Amino acid sequence: MALWQEWWVWMIAGAVLAMLEMAIPGFILLGFAIGAAVTGILLWFGVLGGSFQALFLVFAVVSLAAWLLLRRLVGVRHGQVKVWDRDINDN
Repeated sequence: MALWQEWWVWMIAGAVLAMLEMAIPGFILLGFAIGAAVTGILLWFGVLGGSFQALFLVFAVVSLAAWLLLRRLVGVRHGQVKVWDRDINDN
């Protein structure tokens, strides 16, 4: 059995990506971390198996869905941009 077919490899990858997200915030790596964790859980329960392409497809689809959900929940908020209507040099 190849290393990428082991559930614990995907779980460790998810944990590492989640830790990197804490160092580099932006909710980008967290989507990948969720995708890796879900792939690991599906492998653990025996739902997934087989080829690298199938595992990578599940990882990619879940990562994209997680990223879109995170973007909607905690992403760009309306009104966050500061609009300057007065110049500091205008006295």
